[in-house]
Amino acid sequence: QLQLVESGGGLVQPGESLRLSCTTSRYALDYYAIGWFRQAPGKEREEVSCISSFEDGTRTRYRDSAKGRFTISRDKIQNTISLQMNTLQVDDTAVYFCAAAGSRCSEFVADFGAWGQGTQVTVSS
Repeated sequence: QLQLVESGGGLVQPGESLRLSCTTSRYALDYYAIGWFRQAPGKEREEVSCISSFEDGTRTRYRDSAKGRFTISRDKIQNTISLQMNTLQVDDTAVYFCAAAGSRCSEFVADFGAWGQGTQVTVSS
């Protein structure tokens, strides 16, 4: 069973950067679309970014607030999906999760499975 593990969260000040990683030990992530999601207290879970499989051309998408600041990427050798987050804002504070969904980035959160435990990102001055 695919189990994803996130890492890289932390406490930073506004304007600073963090790099989140999503990996698994038993399966190659090459064949899966991987999405990064976040959930802030009292708010619904929302997709931040997604990258499709190598088969689907590693196409990427971002929510509007992440465009120009966040970059999602794959490292085939490390079997890792990273989310580089620059110019972080207080509104980016949330628990960040990664999840897998077939080979393409589905429009539906319900199509994502194998959720990790999440990593906390706190942006505060």
